[in-house]
Amino acid sequence: MNIHFDPVLRIFSISTDHSSYVFGINDKGILQHLYWGDPVAAADCAPLLGSRSHSSFDAALDREAEEYAYWGGLSYMEPSLKVRWHDGVRDLRLDYEGYAIEQQDGRETLTIMLKDEYYPLQARLIYTVFPGLDLIERSAVIDNCGSQDIVLENVQSAAWTMPVLPRHRLTHVTGKWSGEFQLRNTDLSEGKTVLESRRGFTDGHANPWFAIDGGNASEQSGQVWFGALAWSGNWKIVAEKTAFELVRVTGGINDFDSEWTLQPGHSFATPTFVGGYVSDGFGAMSRMLHRYQYEVVAPDRGLRKVLYNSWEATYFDVNVQDQMELAERASRLGVELFVIDDGWFGQRNHDHAGLGDWTVNSDKFPNGLGELIHKVRGLGMEFGIWVEPEAVNPDSDLYRSHPDWVYHFPTRSRTELRNQLVLNLSMPEVKSYILSFMSELLGQHDISFIKWDMNRTITEPGMHNHPLNRQKELWTRHVHSLYEIWAELREKFPHVAFETCAGGGSRIDFGMLRYADQAWPSDNTDAFDRLSIQEGFSYVYTPKLMTCWVTEEISGMNKRATSIAYRFHSAMTGTLGIGANLNHWSKDQLAEAAALVDQYKAIRPLVQEGRQYRLGMLKHKGVEAVQYVGSDGNGGEESVLFAFLHSQKLGDRLPRLLLQGLNPDKGYRIDGIDGVHSGQSLMRIGIELPLRGDFDSLMYHIREQ
Repeated sequence: MNIHFDPVLRIFSISTDHSSYVFGINDKGILQHLYWGDPVAAADCAPLLGSRSHSSFDAALDREAEEYAYWGGLSYMEPSLKVRWHDGVRDLRLDYEGYAIEQQDGRETLTIMLKDEYYPLQARLIYTVFPGLDLIERSAVIDNCGSQDIVLENVQSAAWTMPVLPRHRLTHVTGKWSGEFQLRNTDLSEGKTVLESRRGFTDGHANPWFAIDGGNASEQSGQVWFGALAWSGNWKIVAEKTAFELVRVTGGINDFDSEWTLQPGHSFATPTFVGGYVSDGFGAMSRMLHRYQYEVVAPDRGLRKVLYNSWEATYFDVNVQDQMELAERASRLGVELFVIDDGWFGQRNHDHAGLGDWTVNSDKFPNGLGELIHKVRGLGMEFGIWVEPEAVNPDSDLYRSHPDWVYHFPTRSRTELRNQLVLNLSMPEVKSYILSFMSELLGQHDISFIKWDMNRTITEPGMHNHPLNRQKELWTRHVHSLYEIWAELREKFPHVAFETCAGGGSRIDFGMLRYADQAWPSDNTDAFDRLSIQEGFSYVYTPKLMTCWVTEEISGMNKRATSIAYRFHSAMTGTLGIGANLNHWSKDQLAEAAALVDQYKAIRPLVQEGRQYRLGMLKHKGVEAVQYVGSDGNGGEESVLFAFLHSQKLGDRLPRLLLQGLNPDKGYRIDGIDGVHSGQSLMRIGIELPLRGDFDSLMYHIREQ
């Protein structure tokens, strides 16, 4: 058993292989957090349990460490739950009612029951433990057990209380379109630090995860506490530090402009908020979360295919002949999946018209999609296609027929972004329309891959034909409906892989990744820019889920010129894709690219399923390096190293790079380097990097002798 309750001490303890999480019921009946960190005996935490006071102005310090904070009484910190009763009372008083422990599929789940002392509301706090992963999934379910509506003004997934540390350093990512997943860290001071999205989806300006350490953790060492939220809409994570050195991190659905009317007999379930603790640095945190995705979150569909996407080759100028010519060249490179992007449907000759009219454009494809699909399949590739089902152009047959299907306020103009409006997915007829055209598209064509895009944030959040007092449910209803659509499509078409894409690196989170096979981290395909984007992505999300394209020699983003090898090496650190106009590539370029695709296929299991190590010790010299370690399939060990030099300075040679994750007692051969090298020497003495000039790169394939 990994979950225990001591009825005498009234303490709950959750144990994983390398951590303890402990909380209890104090003398006031408050569920109080006690400890989270390296393994301890629950009984040793007993002295930590009890109510505390400082003055009449700080009369309930124990509530600063409350396990699930409700708004009512002497609570002034960020609440986990805030309600409004039918009679106008806005105060909540939750009493502990009991607990249950269940075992299923090798996992243990603890449910804590809390009830309001007067009104018919129950809160169930749910903890699911993954012992081998040192992770705990947390969520809450709120039940209306009465006969009157209850308005949930704020309902969060969990609150994580940090230990007292010399410093509380917060690590997270920020970004913008073309510059997502940029790592940041800051010391928390008294007050709140808020990470959030209010745009309708997860958003590329921030991503719903956090990590906190004492200011001295590195990639390979130090204590780190962390969490990641599984929600694809508006979200919020609040790190709040008190004057008494307590830090609590609360996260869940963003309460901005958001309410939920909980009807009698109904329940509201929050998204999952997974949390964990490691004692050996950010690299260990990432590998733990990667395993969580492989084993718990992401659909298991084996290795992701090398794809070609025709967007940057043709943009909207799509026609069957050009696509077939691109497919022929792509197949000669060893591409396994050919994807046609925007422009194949309706009057979609530009981004001003046609979105929402999901019928094949007969001028571009006079014989339908079948002609192109037959050609692609005949070349030995699978076929994929782009869609953007949640949005519509005002210049479309769909909008002209159903102008009330979009979010809008009747007295306000409808803001267009990218010449688009957003469909109200909570309307049954809209949901039915999307499921109908997607089912027809996938049912009538041999399609193996869907790139599902969303290039529009939500504005004018009004819902036609929805009760006026429940308009603020829009943000949550959109996500629930989206999940239901994806779940139904995945069940009906289990052979189809789905990629989530939203304005670049938005809508990437553990909620969406329960349905999506892979994700598009940024519209920026510049090979050098992608290194920092992909590094930030890797802190939480796996390389297997990260689609990376090789595009043109001169970057359209920065006009930077890089070699084919550099561009491929950058893209080979995730799931490899190609997005260049192959019709402009010479025979020599195509031959070099084909050889690099073969190299990727040889090391693909390591990149997509191995353990990832970020080797940042030479960043001060302009070197980015990443290593993947896994099995060679025959009981031995195998690794691949990618290293990238930004620019050489002053004629300096680079220091040796220390590898990680190898067996110190084994010998290894490195392709391109003579001799056998012990794991110990590779990790302690390192290897020389023959990188020179500007934007140089290398790949070393390392095999156990």
